[in-house]
Amino acid sequence: MGAFSLEGYKPFMAMVTMHSILAVMNLLAKAAFQQGFSSLVFVVYRQSIATLALLPALFFLRGRSGVAGMSVSLRGFCLIFLAALFGGTGNKILHFLGLNLGNASLVSALSNLVPSTTFVMAASVGLENVQLRSLITWAKISGTLVCVGGIMILTFYKGPRILNSSNPYLNLGTALDSVHYRWVLAVGCLLVSTSCWSLLLILQVPICKYVDPLPQALWLCLLSSLQTAPIVFFLEPNLSAWKINTVTELWACLFAGIFGSAVCFYLQSWCISVRGPVYCAMFMPLYTLITVVLAAITLHEELHIGSLIGAVAIIGGLYIVLWGKAEDSKRERNHIVDASEITISIDDKEDNITGQPLLVNSTR
Repeated sequence: MGAFSLEGYKPFMAMVTMHSILAVMNLLAKAAFQQGFSSLVFVVYRQSIATLALLPALFFLRGRSGVAGMSVSLRGFCLIFLAALFGGTGNKILHFLGLNLGNASLVSALSNLVPSTTFVMAASVGLENVQLRSLITWAKISGTLVCVGGIMILTFYKGPRILNSSNPYLNLGTALDSVHYRWVLAVGCLLVSTSCWSLLLILQVPICKYVDPLPQALWLCLLSSLQTAPIVFFLEPNLSAWKINTVTELWACLFAGIFGSAVCFYLQSWCISVRGPVYCAMFMPLYTLITVVLAAITLHEELHIGSLIGAVAIIGGLYIVLWGKAEDSKRERNHIVDASEITISIDDKEDNITGQPLLVNSTR
């Protein structure tokens, strides 16, 4: 009984672990950026370290069968390449550019848009059931609009300060001051980054037919590192920008590569395979909560009422969308059960069973 309970809690523990890792990673990365480390170079190091960490892990955990599991068809490789381009390269570059221009709390708050943007993309390509006369469809649409309203509040309304002293480079809201353009640019980068991550989730639907979670994580990190290296070298040709000068920068790169990419990619892929994407999306607010609390404590980031209202609106809209998704899943399960039911009727008439002899004596 105890073993069964522990088995049921494994996806929950995996998601809590993953979002805790991502929150700590963002704080370490922000600390490294404040010391002058390039956010673009950080992405290259992160994906490269993740690849180097996953290679021996795949060999030791799976042996030769794991290496053989890396083989994919041409169509599967093209899908993985596109997924790495959007989810590993574009998403990561824009994510850390937004983190460098804004702060960790802004990044975590806007990450709650992933379920809503995924719903819009899935509906546009026919992967999501949309019926305009259905209450569930309107719940998902209204939840998406609430999330958009939360973004507008988070971006353009500051309000009174709740926590920590004023610091123009660590503001959680914006005002018409010298850093306003940095904040708006950060929001723009993070919105595109969120769209790239949603596109990755859409592409992973057919990819899961070709590759298991662990080889899939290795493919994504490997291709992403090969894609980001020439792009970042073109944007950062100065070799001094590629140097790791402090212990904080070193720890940030190692933690982001080993845990932020390698471990988190695997945990997310595994959890989706056993519980589905809706279950994983439900933990996005946990990521926001952990990041905001840790950022206020360690980096002394300001917390303004506008940021709090915007974050609550985003999380509220998220759960409206998730409720709609849960109702969709419930209806699909009920439909499958109804379709699989077999009606068995038993005739109780005694003359058909006991009233008539099974054998008739023809000699009588």
